[in-house]
Amino acid sequence: MTPSRFIPSPPTGWTAAAVAIVLFGSTGPASVHPHVFAEARLDVMLSADGKSVTSLRHLWRFDDVFSSTVLMEFDKNADLKLDDAELQEVASTVYTSIADYDYFQVVTVDGKDVAMNPPPELMVNFDNDQLVILFESQPKEPIRLSGKLGFGVYDPTFYTAIDFIEDDHMAVKDLPGACTRAVVRPDPNEALTQNQDALTEEFFEDPTGNDMSKIFATRLELTCSAEG
Repeated sequence: MTPSRFIPSPPTGWTAAAVAIVLFGSTGPASVHPHVFAEARLDVMLSADGKSVTSLRHLWRFDDVFSSTVLMEFDKNADLKLDDAELQEVASTVYTSIADYDYFQVVTVDGKDVAMNPPPELMVNFDNDQLVILFESQPKEPIRLSGKLGFGVYDPTFYTAIDFIEDDHMAVKDLPGACTRAVVRPDPNEALTQNQDALTEEFFEDPTGNDMSKIFATRLELTCSAEG
């Protein structure tokens, strides 16, 4: 996967201490809005026979402000770059920080969640002064291309905004003819209206305590006939 150039519009005011405290995490209900921005790509990988999903490949490219904050926080020898050991420390910190959130990915088959194995590792690099994270995860069982499959990437705490700028950034190579592909970008107001019965007062007080925030996430949907 080759990262595309990200033109960010991030907030200001980040500090190194903030990264240490809330790197890919939540500060609580008072901060239910994005502070970190990333452009993403998702590649859904299929089996050799094209009948099942075998893995998801993720690429996240972060905004300039957050990337520079990470550089300041992890550049232990103050040489204005991250060496291999420092990059590994970033990878380890991110890996631990997002583990409780299923690595910001949600996979469903006919509306039911599919269990995913943790990625064996994260790859971290700096490209054009931006933090780039890549990882690959596999379902605990291969997912057959049958019915409606959904693949979303989102931060349930709303702290990190993960955006797919182009529909083609959610890709499936060699998708069988028995399947159709669509990228769904929910309108927040419509999502609230359609799910108002499920969105309790507790959700608005602390959306991190449940999984309803996924209704706002951009997702890839594959609809396949039984022969898929």
